Amino acid sequence: MTHPDDGTPALANLQLALTELSGLSFAEHTLDAVLREVTGVATRLTPGTLASSVTVLSDGRPTTVAATDDLALDLDLVQYRLGTGPCLQAAETGNLVEVPDLSAERRWREFPEQAAGRGCRGMVSVPFPAAPVTGGLNVYVRSARAWDEAARQLATRFLARAAVPLMNRFLYESALARVEHLETAMSSRAAIEQAKGILMERRKLSAEQAFEALARASMAANRKLRDIAEHVVSTGEFPPG
Repeated sequence: MTHPDDGTPALANLQLALTELSGLSFAEHTLDAVLREVTGVATRLTPGTLASSVTVLSDGRPTTVAATDDLALDLDLVQYRLGTGPCLQAAETGNLVEVPDLSAERRWREFPEQAAGRGCRGMVSVPFPAAPVTGGLNVYVRSARAWDEAARQLATRFLARAAVPLMNRFLYESALARVEHLETAMSSRAAIEQAKGILMERRKLSAEQAFEALARASMAANRKLRDIAEHVVSTGEFPPG
């Protein structure tokens, strides 16, 4: 058995994997695509095939924001339902959690039994570094035999590095979503203010009365207030309401 620190081909494999990791263009790929790339590289360091996911905690509630396949998503959801498991422990404590053999594991209530029953032999959950987001990378190992120690050490070292760019990609996508939401909100507000101005000028209404008229039309038509306002601005016509 080789050891990842003894200068053998195992270490060369790890170094090659880390080189591939550093060469990935994270800015040009979605979080799902980056996770698939990381999983593909990590798979070559293990005796089994891998399924991976990314868990994020928001207000203490876990969510899977990316997953490579149904096994990873299903086992994440089992842990969320139970309120315990390696992925939650890693995310909440900030400590890496390794499970070499789920069939022999006695922690986390019935999760190990359910995971083993789905064909998962071992797993590792790597927390994100201290940052504005709490969560981590979860890797589930499918194998006909236990996850041997040498491969587990190699994969864990690689995954600990991979958690950083995955976290950064999530933060990037979250920032883009906030910007898009802000732009949409600003656009909606502008349309509503313009529509109010049209109603105030044409119907001699106060600002409050104009807004109430738009709100009534929105409810009557079962349409968003923004859509009613944009209709008034673009056509000059006011829907009944």
